[in-house]
Amino acid sequence: MSTLPRRRFIAALVALPLAARARSSEPRVLAFNHLHTGERLELEYFSAGAYLPDALGAVNHLLRDFRSGDVGTIDPALLDLLHALRERTGTHRPFQIISGYRSPATNQMLHERSSGVATKSLHMSGQAIDIRLADVPLARLRDAALALRGGGVGFYPGSDFVHVDTGRVRAW
Repeated sequence: MSTLPRRRFIAALVALPLAARARSSEPRVLAFNHLHTGERLELEYFSAGAYLPDALGAVNHLLRDFRSGDVGTIDPALLDLLHALRERTGTHRPFQIISGYRSPATNQMLHERSSGVATKSLHMSGQAIDIRLADVPLARLRDAALALRGGGVGFYPGSDFVHVDTGRVRAW
């Protein structure tokens, strides 16, 4: 595929609603750098129209609650949202992970320390992640996430991250 048709394909794909993109059989690759554990991971998590169980397991482990070591199940739709963000921003750099899955105990502890942590956080169900990208300004990452309308988007410039989730569409 030449560069121009590939760019048009990607532009058309990014313009589709997330549900339509999820039906695409194109392989999907993500890269992560977990800032608290130092772990890195790059993998294809979707191929030939199906999610790859071993890859999903590796993502679950990487995005575990780094405070307790508890491993949750990450919503594959969250990975698709990250993939769409990667396409929309044009980045090839890993997502820098601040927080993925959180155990209920960790979430309660964080909630007691900060009013900014929801008691029923979608982090506890593997539907939320706090991220940044080294080569994308934080405001641009937020704007790309908002444009996708794939769920909630929280902007935390003071803490240098954007929260994205697969819950209802909302912003703060």
